[in-house]
Amino acid sequence: MKRASHLCLIITFLASPLDAQQPAALRPITIDDHFQIREVEGPRLSPDAQWVAYTVRTASLKEDNSEQRIWMVPFAGGEAVPLTAEGVSSGHPRWSPDGKYLAFLSARHEGKTQVWLLNRIGGEAQRLTETPQDVDSFEWSPDSKRLCLILRDATTEELQAAKEKDKERDKEGEGKSAQENKPKTQKPWVIDRLQFKVDEVGYLDRRRTHLYIFDLTTKSLTQITGGDYEDSDPAWSPDGAQLAFTSNRTSDPDRNYNNDIWTVSADNTDKGAHLKQITTNPGDDHASTWSPDGKWIAYVTQTDPKLFEYATKHLAVSAATGGEGKILTRTFDRNVDQIHFAADSKSLYFIADDDGTQNVCRIAITGGEVTRPIGGRAMVYSYSVAKSGEIAAQIDKMERPSEIYALPASGGAPKQITHTNDALIAQLKLSPGEYVHFKSKDGTTVSGYLYKPLDYTPGKKVPTLLRPHGGPVWAWYAEFQPDIQLFAANGYAVLLPNPRGSSGYGQKYSQAIFADWGNKDYQDDMAFVEYAIDQGIADPDRLGVGGWSYGGISTDFIIAQTTRFKAAISGAGEALNTALYGHDQYQKDYETELGRPWENEALWDKLSPFYKVAKISTPTLFMGGNIDWNVPILGGEQMYQALKSLGRETELVVYPDEYHEFKTPSHMKDRLQRYLAWYAHYVKGDAVPATPPELGSRSGE
Repeated sequence: MKRASHLCLIITFLASPLDAQQPAALRPITIDDHFQIREVEGPRLSPDAQWVAYTVRTASLKEDNSEQRIWMVPFAGGEAVPLTAEGVSSGHPRWSPDGKYLAFLSARHEGKTQVWLLNRIGGEAQRLTETPQDVDSFEWSPDSKRLCLILRDATTEELQAAKEKDKERDKEGEGKSAQENKPKTQKPWVIDRLQFKVDEVGYLDRRRTHLYIFDLTTKSLTQITGGDYEDSDPAWSPDGAQLAFTSNRTSDPDRNYNNDIWTVSADNTDKGAHLKQITTNPGDDHASTWSPDGKWIAYVTQTDPKLFEYATKHLAVSAATGGEGKILTRTFDRNVDQIHFAADSKSLYFIADDDGTQNVCRIAITGGEVTRPIGGRAMVYSYSVAKSGEIAAQIDKMERPSEIYALPASGGAPKQITHTNDALIAQLKLSPGEYVHFKSKDGTTVSGYLYKPLDYTPGKKVPTLLRPHGGPVWAWYAEFQPDIQLFAANGYAVLLPNPRGSSGYGQKYSQAIFADWGNKDYQDDMAFVEYAIDQGIADPDRLGVGGWSYGGISTDFIIAQTTRFKAAISGAGEALNTALYGHDQYQKDYETELGRPWENEALWDKLSPFYKVAKISTPTLFMGGNIDWNVPILGGEQMYQALKSLGRETELVVYPDEYHEFKTPSHMKDRLQRYLAWYAHYVKGDAVPATPPELGSRSGE
C-alpha cells in the first residue's frame, strides 16, 4: 500500500505544470453527493497513543443500505488501514488495556451481534462471545482478561434457537427441514408496563439489560446484576474489582427519571443482590467513570427532575465509597457529556454544549475555571484521551464533514489525520455559513446560523427557508450540513435559529418554553426571518419553512399563526397532543410537563396547533415513517386529513419500515427530492410539479 502511495506521488510530481495550474472548477453539491459522504466516527486511541481506531459508515444507493467498517490511522498522521472487511458491518472498536487486541461488535453470517477480537499483530478476526441474544455493548477490564457485557434478557425464542444451533453444529451444510422453512406466526404482545413502547424497539416487555462478566480464558459468562431494572454504562474500577453502572432502582422506574450510580463486585454471583448506591440525587445521574487513583467516581447529573431534559446536565464527582456529590460545573451552566479523568486524577475532560458548538473542555476536580483543549466554532462529537495526555477527536466543521483530529499532549491546534471525505469536498463549492445574533420580539438576544445561496450578490433578495431544529432541547451547531448546502446550491438562503428551548445557552434559556411550546420559540424563529429581511437577504414574498421532529412540530405551530410562508414541510411532527398520549414514547415527559390530559385539558389543547388548522392556508407537505414511535406518523396524518377536508393544498408521504431516523438510502434520497420540488413549486414559483411525476407513486412501489 505504501508503494502505491509513493507511485501516486511520483505521477503527480511528473504531471505538467500547466495541469497543476488549472484545478477543476468547483461545483454545487447534489443529492447524490449526500450518499458519497462517509460518516467518520468514534475515535479510540491505542494505549501507547500511537494509533487511532475509528469507524466509517458508507451508504449505497445501489444496494439501498449502509455498511460500517473499522479503520486505524497513526496518531502522528499517515495512511489509514482498514481493519474489517467489506460486506459486513462492524463497530464499537475498543483496545485492550495491554494494547494487544482490538475488540469490536459485529453480526456476521446473519447471526447475533457478538464481540469479535483482532490480534494487533495481524490475522483474521475471531468471534469471542456466543450469546443467544445480541451483545449491546462491552468494556474491557483493566487487566485485559475480562469483558463486561451489556445483554438484554433473551427471549424464549432466542434461547430455543441457541439450543437448536447447538444440536445442528455437526450438521453444517445439510439442507433445512420443511418445518424450519415454514413461516412462523408472530405471537401477540402482552403489555403490563407503564412505559410500553419506544422507537426502534417497539412494544416493551419485562426483559431488561444487565451486566455480565465474560472471562477470555475460560470463555465463561457470569451475570452480576439482575432484577426488573435497566442497567447500563458500566465502568471498571482501576483495580478491576468493581464496576460502576447506571440504573433506576426505584419501585417503578417507568414513573420517574431517578437514575443513580451504583457499584457491584466484578466477582459477584448473586445477580446484584448486594449493590452499593453511590448517588441519591432524585434526578438523572448517569455515565460514570472512575478516577485512575480509585478514589472518585465522576458522572453526569441533572438536579431538577421536574425539568427533565430542560435541566442542565452537570459534571459531578462523588467519593468512590459513596457520599454527597459535588457539582463542578454549576456556574458554567452548560450540558456536559463524555467524561474522562486525566491520568493524575486531578482534572476531568468533558464535551460541553455551548453557544452552537461542542468543545472538549477541562476542569479541576476541585472545580473552578473551565478551559478548552479543543475549542472554537466546531462540533466535537466524540473523543479519546490517552494516559499520556494525547487526544483523538471526531470533529465536524461547517465546511467539512467529520474527520479524526489529533491533539498532542503539549496542546496546540488539532491536526486532521483522516481524509476520508477530502476528495469529495475538494470538488464542491459550499456556502460558508455565518453565526449571527438578533433580537426577538421581547428583546431577548437569539442566535442562529445563516447560509446564503452560492454566488450570492449582496443586496439581492432571495428565496429563503426557515428550518426549526428538533428537540426542542437541542440546537443547530457549527457542523457540516449537507441538506442545508443542497438548499444553498439551489438558490435559497437558509435560516437555522436556536430559539428559546435550545441547549447551549443555559438552563433558563432552555426552560423558557417549558409547557409553553409555540410561543417564545415561535417569536424567536420569526425574529430570524425579520432579521434576514432587514439585512436585504430574504425576499419576504418567497419564504418557506420546514423541519423534522420538534422542527416539524414548530412548523405546525408557525403555519397556524402566520400566512407569511408560501410553503411548508412538516416532517415527523404532531399537532393534536392528546392523540399522541399513549401512542408515542413520551407519556412520562407529557405528564411531567403538562400533567395528565384529562386533568389539564385546557393546557393540552392550548399547545395543540391542530385546533387552529382552519387558519392554515400554507401549502404543506407532511412526511414520516410508518413505524416511528418517537413522533408517530399519526401527527402528520391528522394534519393532512384536516387540511384536505378544508380543501387546502397538502400532501402526505409515509415511508415504509422507517423509524424516526431514516436508515434506507432510497427513502432519504426520495425525501430530499420532494423537499426541493415542493419548495421550487411554491416558494420560487418555478414551473415544476410540487410532486415530481417519478415520485408520485401511490402504490408503494
